[in-house]
Amino acid sequence: MKTNSYKSRDQLQLIDSHCHLDMEQYKRDLDEVLARARSEGVNTVVTIGIDYLSSQAALELADRYPAVHATVGIHPHDAESASDQDLHALAELASSPKIVAWGEIGLDYAKKYSPAESQRQVFARQLALARDLNLPVIIHDRDAHRDTLEILKRHGPYPAGGVMHCFSGDIALAREIRELGFFLSIPGIVTFKNARQLQQVAAEIPLEAMLLETDGPFLAPVPYRGKRNEPAFLVHTARKVAELREIPVEEVARATTANTRRLFRLAEVCNER
Repeated sequence: MKTNSYKSRDQLQLIDSHCHLDMEQYKRDLDEVLARARSEGVNTVVTIGIDYLSSQAALELADRYPAVHATVGIHPHDAESASDQDLHALAELASSPKIVAWGEIGLDYAKKYSPAESQRQVFARQLALARDLNLPVIIHDRDAHRDTLEILKRHGPYPAGGVMHCFSGDIALAREIRELGFFLSIPGIVTFKNARQLQQVAAEIPLEAMLLETDGPFLAPVPYRGKRNEPAFLVHTARKVAELREIPVEEVARATTANTRRLFRLAEVCNER
């Protein structure tokens, strides 16, 4: 079965569920970046907050561009410096209708820019804030699978849902995350030759459990590996998932777009605008 081609780009409707459009790498040509995304069928982008300033910048971009939605949150790298005032300010930003989730939040034991205990405390506090505000959560989990899962289980349930961003675990962890009612987001890493574990997850999890993301400007898929990532490149991730599942890429696009709209309640946001 031929799965990696389609008759017209207009047939693909994709959403980049996780990108960092406020970062310096996009300052020079953001209009062109978004135009290229549209040309590839990526008509909606969720830009992610990682601290107060980036959350504020994300919201400003969402207010400027109708196709962009934003989130607020404190990344685990910044957990040690996060204050009560920061969390209160983020909660105030979250009152905007263009804020669709709280995150990215979680644990990162690879870089250890903040002590693990600080990360765990700030993670738990943000989960509570997201629940109070009825916002879905976007989870960062790097080399911290067991602790991340334990905290998520302890502080659930999550009526507004959530997503494990840039999923990096195995199929067993994927199933445990699904038991929480969360989505799994597949990044461009799935196109890498050595990404066999992620490829298995992308091939085997239910399609109704999957989102797609770039995590731009990071983690560009093949054939752009090593270059700046951008939303237009999401099509390569969609094609790889379709190849792994032996289904048409249009099916992947339809399902992941519907999933992303449902999680972030994008139809509701658009109506409010």
